[in-house]
Amino acid sequence: MDRAVVTRSIVAVRTSIPEDAFTARSLGTVREGSGVVIRNDGLVLTIGYLITEAQDVLLTASDGRVVPGHALAYDQESGFGLIQALGPLDCPALVFGDTSKAEVGDPVFFADGFGQTTEANIVAKQEFAGYWEYLLDEAIFTAPAHPFWGGAALVDQQGLLLGIGSLKMEVSRGGSRSDINMVVPINLLRPILDDLLTRGKVDKPARPWLGAIVAETNGDVVVVSVAPDGPAAKAGLREGDVISEVRNEEVAGLADFYRQVWKTGPAGAEILVRVIRDGRETWLKVKSADRESFLKRPQLQ
Repeated sequence: MDRAVVTRSIVAVRTSIPEDAFTARSLGTVREGSGVVIRNDGLVLTIGYLITEAQDVLLTASDGRVVPGHALAYDQESGFGLIQALGPLDCPALVFGDTSKAEVGDPVFFADGFGQTTEANIVAKQEFAGYWEYLLDEAIFTAPAHPFWGGAALVDQQGLLLGIGSLKMEVSRGGSRSDINMVVPINLLRPILDDLLTRGKVDKPARPWLGAIVAETNGDVVVVSVAPDGPAAKAGLREGDVISEVRNEEVAGLADFYRQVWKTGPAGAEILVRVIRDGRETWLKVKSADRESFLKRPQLQ
């Protein structure tokens, strides 16, 4: 692998988001991370939270050139985002690898758009449930962690793109703590790329969204907060509520909760949840929504 060629394919991403945007409070109005050139016409793959509701996008190549970009698409399910450069990037496109062939223990290379790289190994390939109503059946986890992970490229020893950095997490092993990265596998992009390019989203009904930040604590699904004016807030769901059932089916952890919600139907479905609040049981009807309907659409400048 020629690492100089690989790093030339990675750009820095800076976005500006309106102050009244739905995600401004939680994700900020200025976001910085990385992206990977995946096509010679300047198509850049990144992690979606960098470009959600972005009105201004700037891409900086490894040689310092700055090119404006357009937030082309964001897939809520995978977490991938696409940016189209609005000028010549003159960066080589990285070739996709096959994450199904990547194994625990494999050496990998993590690189961002600011010139920092990390030698790492794959330490796990397993399910990941995120507090923001997000679930991957099999995410990639690497260690040691890259400090600027958002949108960074995970590359194998042949220089092929395995995934895009999403999170840094702290884990405890044998009494000691260490940081790892969670990476979205590139194989999730293959079946949806054409839809993202032609439609800006995947051609299927949106999943039901509740607008709740939830966490798993000792097997219980606990509400951490609810989005103002979101479906959960309107239904009366509160911080501290423990969600024990969805439509008369017991909830067995965070991933199971999401799967039960999503199988109720497309966005707009009414979802009956059993909640334990202050030691008492209550039932709430949550009319779900399409998360996209709460977000500002980027405007092509």
